[in-house]
Amino acid sequence: MLGPLLLDWRRRLLLRGAPPGPLHDYLATPFPRPGTDWRAVDYLAIDLETTGLDRRRDAILSVGHVTLRGGRIELASASHRVVRIAGDVPAASAVIHQITDDQAALGEDLAVVLADLLAVLAGKVLIAHHARVETGFVGMACRRAYGVGLAVPVVDTQVLSQRQFERRQITYRGSDLRLHALGERYNLPRYAAHNALYDALAAAELFLAQATTLSDGRRLCLRDLLA
Repeated sequence: MLGPLLLDWRRRLLLRGAPPGPLHDYLATPFPRPGTDWRAVDYLAIDLETTGLDRRRDAILSVGHVTLRGGRIELASASHRVVRIAGDVPAASAVIHQITDDQAALGEDLAVVLADLLAVLAGKVLIAHHARVETGFVGMACRRAYGVGLAVPVVDTQVLSQRQFERRQITYRGSDLRLHALGERYNLPRYAAHNALYDALAAAELFLAQATTLSDGRRLCLRDLLA
């Protein structure tokens, strides 16, 4: 991930090449200042379900997101959208996320879902667990739709947990960094796995627990949380 100054430089560079439309409007909105107190920043927790993990060959099947503002989750903002894809849903991925061919066939066009997502994301910090999946697929979708990639400030809840384990010299396994395993560590609600909205909510709650723990007794800025 790029540092805050390089990321904002990339945003302005991409803005020059972006055609008028949703991505241009998104890139025209400045990012939150990295020195801002974390509670004064707006966030969008996002999760995607996809047909696989290769952003060049695989497709987005569903998008879930929810806004965090003032250190709280705004449940009224929660959104879950199923995306229409060309062809059948691979059986191996359908077993995981339970999105069938019939559901995908009734989904929305990716261009519509992407445009709405960019409008909601503008001016916010993206929260995701293992965020490379979300940033990779959304960035690829932007390049295909608008000819220009995506720049976005990111808080990765998996990276935050890994930092905390290492700082405290706690031995951990890869499975300990999974979203629901970390939720159990913080005594957070358990949601059904591999639903884009539920996983976005789980990441949002995990982030608030992590930030509250990190800010105990000291001022915590956005730059302290960015991936």
